[in-house]
Amino acid sequence: MATVEADKEHEGATRRDFIYVAAGAVGAVGVVAVAWPLIDQMNPSADVLALSSTEVDLSPIEEGQRIVVKWRGKPVFIDYRTPQEIAAARAVPLSELPDPATDEERVQKPQWLIMIGVCTHLGCIPKGNKPSDARGDYGGWFCPCHGSHYDTAGRIRKGPAPKNLVLPDYKFLDDHLIKIG
Repeated sequence: MATVEADKEHEGATRRDFIYVAAGAVGAVGVVAVAWPLIDQMNPSADVLALSSTEVDLSPIEEGQRIVVKWRGKPVFIDYRTPQEIAAARAVPLSELPDPATDEERVQKPQWLIMIGVCTHLGCIPKGNKPSDARGDYGGWFCPCHGSHYDTAGRIRKGPAPKNLVLPDYKFLDDHLIKIG
């Protein structure tokens, strides 16, 4: 008789354990089902994701021309440099630069310089994209707000800016198409 009662207790504990585990699993699934929409709504919207990268066709840009495109709300300078501008940028000794960087480190292809057009001093937009703009003492860009001068590689040469113009992440998809971002 003692064996029958022991089996009933063991059987009851097993059923009780199963009910606890099953209830816990249903509860966990319910919590995930409720939490998922709340977490998912924090992802960026489609329009924000569309702005995270942009493709630019370089084929209409002529040698010596500079254009500005917008990416993430910031201007991006794209400069199709002449052989003279490339030579001038490569001839600068690193010891003369406040933020040393070689021209080769700042470009993927020598003729194309691509950088974010925001002065590293106080966030102004340097001039030098139009032929009528003052290009500064080094033929690159000039920030008229506080007098920072950048060379043909976008490196700071003179003025209060502490760093070179920032380079965005970009890659060449083919010879005439780049993807920024």
